[in-house]
Amino acid sequence: MRIENSFIPVRGVGEQTERKLWRSGVTHWDDFDGSVVGPTTADRIEAFIDEARDRLAREDTRFFGEAFPNQESWRLYENFRDRTCFFDIETTGLSKERDRVTTVSFHQGDETTTLVQGDDLTAETLSEQFEDAALMATFNGARFDVPFLETSFDVDLDLPHIDLMYPCKRIGLDGGLKTIEKDVGIARDGPDISGRDAVRLWNEYERGSQEALDTLVEYNRDDTRNLQTLMDIVSDSLHADVFEAEQ
Repeated sequence: MRIENSFIPVRGVGEQTERKLWRSGVTHWDDFDGSVVGPTTADRIEAFIDEARDRLAREDTRFFGEAFPNQESWRLYENFRDRTCFFDIETTGLSKERDRVTTVSFHQGDETTTLVQGDDLTAETLSEQFEDAALMATFNGARFDVPFLETSFDVDLDLPHIDLMYPCKRIGLDGGLKTIEKDVGIARDGPDISGRDAVRLWNEYERGSQEALDTLVEYNRDDTRNLQTLMDIVSDSLHADVFEAEQ
């Protein structure tokens, strides 16, 4: 599924109208035929396509992030796969007001970077990780990772955001990230530890154990890299369910 296959950002076009267009052979902006819908809707679609072509050429993901319904943000991924910044945080607890971020890992393209509290984790280094990104992607990040980082470092993470927890639910994948990884066959090379273990490892590091930090960083990096694998699986599944099923 690509942005150019989508008509749902247009006012007055819901799932039923979009699927009607697809079933009529209008599966891409280039295929649009106004006779499939009423004249008012046709005018709106044509106006959207004209603006959207220009915005897409300029890689204006913020435009599409605002235009698409939240539950359809996954449709932006295929166009901006190489510029999607996957990230995951570890913390000392669940309160963004009282607890601290310990490590943050980022994965974009073929590169994974980890920032560590007390070493290189600052507001400036966080912001730098998003400079070349068009999208950001997390698991449960809308409720946890993003507000935690924004509160802890006074940064504004305003890129279009794909929180994978929600498209996972659409294809019947429930539970935490590690449960879903097992359900879809994503293997981990690193240690099988939990969020509680991550807190323990940080405490051991603060007491002088470099090995504990190394294990924590490896765990955090696995989380982040696996997000991309999961995103590929989920987007392919949704593409088949939502788009290919109507052609």
